Amino acid sequence: MSDIRVGLVGYGTAGAYFHAPLVHATPGLSLAAVVTGNPDRRAEVAARYSAVAVADVRDLWERCDLVVVASPNRTHVSTAAAALDHGLPVVVDKPLAGSAAEGRDLVRLAEERGLMLTVFHNRRWDGDFRTVLRLAGEGRLGEVRRFESRFERWRPVPKGGWRETGGPEEIGGLLYDLGSHLVDQAVRLLGPVREVYCESDVRREGVASDDDTFIALTHTGGPTDGARSHLWVSSVAAQLGPRFRVLGSRAGFVKYGMDVQEERLRTGISPGSPGFGDDEEERWGLLGTEEAREVVRTEAGSYLDFYQGVAAALREGAPPPVDPREAVDVLTVIEAARLSATQRTVIHLD
Repeated sequence: MSDIRVGLVGYGTAGAYFHAPLVHATPGLSLAAVVTGNPDRRAEVAARYSAVAVADVRDLWERCDLVVVASPNRTHVSTAAAALDHGLPVVVDKPLAGSAAEGRDLVRLAEERGLMLTVFHNRRWDGDFRTVLRLAGEGRLGEVRRFESRFERWRPVPKGGWRETGGPEEIGGLLYDLGSHLVDQAVRLLGPVREVYCESDVRREGVASDDDTFIALTHTGGPTDGARSHLWVSSVAAQLGPRFRVLGSRAGFVKYGMDVQEERLRTGISPGSPGFGDDEEERWGLLGTEEAREVVRTEAGSYLDFYQGVAAALREGAPPPVDPREAVDVLTVIEAARLSATQRTVIHLD
């Protein structure tokens, strides 16, 4: 069976460091074409992947069987909709859209066309988060009462670019960027959200979108009813907190340090290489109480599982690796967080 030809829209950070190498390493997928207007990036695409580089997305449709949208956030909806209208299944980098309403429209369009639509919430396959899910599933934490999660950096001087300098029309800032991952993980672990509170600030000169944000969620339903998630995203954290601190009725789990996969992708290590997702032993987390704690080996990270799931969805009719309706749920929470930060109040969700 011939490979599924993948057309990648955008070759910035998301396209170059995540999607292109992951597609290239996934059996059954072939990176066929990339949309980028940058001459240096066009040359890299040709040299590294033997893919065709085109300057306009309209030159992509006849060259691929699957479209991956990794262009700036403001283009996600229009590009994904155009691909669906051309009869092509779509992967969209997070966030799916700038609003839950736009996200629902995309889901509806994909359903009407009978085409796969999925969203690159790759942090579901972080090794540390997989470890949290395992410990919770095994009952080793007891009843999870609070989930603390952080994506913090110390970047006092802005890097520039649309994520930092663009206004709301660019859908920039940390809430929509890294916040999408944190909210998605919280909902995966603890279920639907009934209350949202948010504090969101711009701390650095020359930055137009949030760079220091805190979100508090109250979850509802089942055994986790009333559990809370406390989520931090910041570019101005001079000292970093734990990546995870999960507190349960039997034990807590604390883990420092980021998942290793992004760092390794950025250094050019193939995601298909042995040990690619293995955490360093000195960064394994601690499980237990003040009286007794044990070191817990981090589960292997596995971003390749996402694109293997995409291939299975297209070839075998399996469910997509991320249900796009779940991405809409994330957007609903993020919109509520923005409203909460503006009104300085708790937002109640139906």
